Amino acid sequence: MKVFDTGNIRNVVLLGHGGAGKTTVAEALAYVTGTTSRMGSIPEGNTVSDFDKEEIKRKFSISTSTIPVEYKGESGDLKINILDTPGYFDFVGEIEEAISVADAAIIVVNCKAGIEPGTVKAWDICEKFHVPRLFFVTNMDDDHASFRQLVLDLEKRFGRSVAPFQIPIRENEKFVGFVNVVKMEGRKFTKLNQYEAAEIPDYVQKNLGIARNALLEAVAETSDEFMEKYFGGEEFTVEEIQAALRKSVRTCEMVPVLMGSGINIQGFNVLLQVIDKYFPAPDEFETVGIDASNGERFTAKYNSDATLTAKVWKTIADPFMGKYSLLKVCTGTLKPNTEVYNVNKEQMEKIGKIYILRGKENIEVDELKAGDIGAVAKLTVTGTGDTMADRNAPIIYHGPQISKPYTYKAYRAENKTDEDKLSTALSRMMDEDKTLKVVADPGNRQSLLYGIGDQQLEVVASMIKERFNVNIILEKPRFAYKETIKKVAKVQGRYKKQSGGHGQFGDVIMQFEPSGDLETPYIFEEKVFGGAVPKNYFPAVEKGIQEGTEKGPLAGYPVVGIKATLLDGSYHPVDSSDMAFKTAANMAFKDAFMKCQPVILEPIAAVKITVPDANTGDIMGDMTKRRGRVLGMESIGQGKQVIQAEAPMSSLYGYSTDLRSMTGGAGDYEYEFVRYEQAPGDVQKQIVDENAAEAEK
Repeated sequence: MKVFDTGNIRNVVLLGHGGAGKTTVAEALAYVTGTTSRMGSIPEGNTVSDFDKEEIKRKFSISTSTIPVEYKGESGDLKINILDTPGYFDFVGEIEEAISVADAAIIVVNCKAGIEPGTVKAWDICEKFHVPRLFFVTNMDDDHASFRQLVLDLEKRFGRSVAPFQIPIRENEKFVGFVNVVKMEGRKFTKLNQYEAAEIPDYVQKNLGIARNALLEAVAETSDEFMEKYFGGEEFTVEEIQAALRKSVRTCEMVPVLMGSGINIQGFNVLLQVIDKYFPAPDEFETVGIDASNGERFTAKYNSDATLTAKVWKTIADPFMGKYSLLKVCTGTLKPNTEVYNVNKEQMEKIGKIYILRGKENIEVDELKAGDIGAVAKLTVTGTGDTMADRNAPIIYHGPQISKPYTYKAYRAENKTDEDKLSTALSRMMDEDKTLKVVADPGNRQSLLYGIGDQQLEVVASMIKERFNVNIILEKPRFAYKETIKKVAKVQGRYKKQSGGHGQFGDVIMQFEPSGDLETPYIFEEKVFGGAVPKNYFPAVEKGIQEGTEKGPLAGYPVVGIKATLLDGSYHPVDSSDMAFKTAANMAFKDAFMKCQPVILEPIAAVKITVPDANTGDIMGDMTKRRGRVLGMESIGQGKQVIQAEAPMSSLYGYSTDLRSMTGGAGDYEYEFVRYEQAPGDVQKQIVDENAAEAEK
């Protein structure tokens, strides 16, 4: 593939609900531009972007794929870097990485399905990062698809910025062409994506008039000159309309609506024309970072003649493809066989060959100019979010804003001999997917794998098996309960063992009571008079208490809030030892703990749930069932409410799946630990019984 200048590049991300047709759109664009010789299909598992075995098996996208295509635009050849993202919410990290390097977005909407939660999420992420966008309506070949109704719904949901650039032409209920609202000309499809001029049917005149008037009003609002012209009754030229619309699309004041059929490969020539005419090139933006040498804000245009800076937005760590760092060149030109400085890691990296990735295919290129997206292989220390630059101009760009994972499961290798292999596999997976996180939980003797949702964790387990030949077991975790006491008890711990020769002897009398400090496992004091227990055994007594708090007698959870006071005891000049006094103290601890009204403390989380207005009742009712307390509710506009609540963390296990089920995928939540509270009696009994059953096993 040849090298393209910054002004002839378009970086376009495909967004939308799962199953809306994003991968089919990407496939059609690759086909009609001659990038591929045949149209792949998801059922057959031969699309360019869904090449991973898991994607082929599950028939949906799991990671973002790059598909660069060449297109002969009005003013010269274009390179369009298509970023095909997953639609399912568990893989939102892939979307967040892609949006960080995209200059425009195509939100794909299934005409028959209409606005879905993924449509709204796509719009929201474009609003958040101020990304120019258009709607591409698929499935126009479906007889029951109503384009007019969908446009009304889009306008109602997203406002007056939504503007149809086309009106469908149907004959005998079949989608056969469209009216170009900008040029006011009819078009009929001839062969697949090709079309010819056609008369505008009478039956579309009403809807065409509405769309045309809205378009002209938008054009008039772009300047005082156009406003005068509009109110003076003068006609705008096509060139004036296109120039004004381009400005409006660039500033996100207008969102065009186009249409097509992926299966019949219809409508993609127009989509390519709109990408060419209305979507911005990288050199129309500024890149913003921080100068690491002085901490000051750095801004620059995407300019190939400047000093090199580039940001790594995604990592591929596949055992078969190898490791690739996908990057976007921000300033300067990236050349092969050079050394660059990783500003984040403060280390030099050797750049070998430079590639562009088209699905799983790597294509070597001579260089990458500012604004372009490519890849380099086998970098040593570089990861997602790092900035590459000249050592004398150390600029740092912000990495992708990645969602925090809240869903988790305990994990372990099926075979203990595979633990090292599993550790390596998870490290590689976390290099690729920044929403994955491994957390050690020594208090409960388990390791936890965090992700966005259960489906993602299931996919990760399957990928680890496929790529690294390791079986990983995912299971319900032990929750971070703690144990404490409510009353005071005075007990004796006496350890005596005689087995020939020196024996073992330790004897302590101790008082145990609540310390009032649930942040600390125990407080140890001694009030021994007259040397009944020699001072040199005090550390051993404390060690016995410490070991006892690591695994509580009630249900095996860590103990907190204990005050242990050594009052008295006795010793043997020959048989006493540190080990004997440690054991005696541990025996006293266990005896006293069960006499001091032991209770289980459960972790409580502050939960923030964002849901559509229509779902608030269901969410609050469900939260009550989870023993949660709703603290308040606040409207944030756009038909959404934020519910503030507190709930036991154990009740939030699996909440991601349940919330999506209740809201059709439109709900989000986050939580953080706030404190421990005593668990209700029935819950305590259940926890104790479960622990006993587990111990028996």
